[in-house]
Amino acid sequence: MTRITTLLAIATAPLLFAGAGAVQAASAGAIKNVVLVHGAFADGSGWQPVAEILMRDGYKVSVVQEPETSLDDDVAATNRVLDGLDGPAVLVGHSYGGMIITGAGNNPHVKMLVYVSALAPDVGDTLGSLQASKPPASNSIVPTKDGAYLIINPAFFHADFCADLPQAQADFMALSQVPLSVKSTGGQIAAPAWKTKPSYAIVSTEDRAINPDLERWMYKRAHSVTTEVKGSHASYISQARVVADVIEKAAAAAQ
Repeated sequence: MTRITTLLAIATAPLLFAGAGAVQAASAGAIKNVVLVHGAFADGSGWQPVAEILMRDGYKVSVVQEPETSLDDDVAATNRVLDGLDGPAVLVGHSYGGMIITGAGNNPHVKMLVYVSALAPDVGDTLGSLQASKPPASNSIVPTKDGAYLIINPAFFHADFCADLPQAQADFMALSQVPLSVKSTGGQIAAPAWKTKPSYAIVSTEDRAINPDLERWMYKRAHSVTTEVKGSHASYISQARVVADVIEKAAAAAQ
């Protein structure tokens, strides 16, 4: 990634990217809609490198700006974007975004799920319980002063979230991070979409925010077609070409 994008003004509004300028059309018969869902402590602008590749390849991309106020709120924000589509879609989630797509994936527009360094919960699982089951290498999440939200200590953001990105980019991401509500960590999905819909997944082998072994275990449980990439938790930025390739494979497989 060659530049740092600025925070979007309205956290709940989707960024819609038109594919009119694409130089390569998506394969005939493949799904053309891709919806990208960001994770905790981030916003949708981090998806820009992946979105640009997908658009060049002929896909219509939507980026959900969920508020991170509760899992229910975040699933609802994703459904609002999905309900506005003109056809079937691949739904992609990074990190905590995996919790979201596991719920929103039940939307009838969704034909395929893609988990990118993401949580893939079953009934009864929460973000907190999954992280406790196989703890990550990092321990830098701290509460805000009011105790209602969580952030990553900016001093450790680069090492723990995006070690394979330039320092200046990591510094900006740290100061622009979106706090995650404590309420979100206890949210549950009643009907995990991966039980009824196929999925692809990416394990980031250098992930310090989610244990790579937890990712492998969840994706095996979900019977996901899994790819491993040497990258940090932010491999959706640092390994954008690999991530886009997996999304395109998922779109082709879902046709």
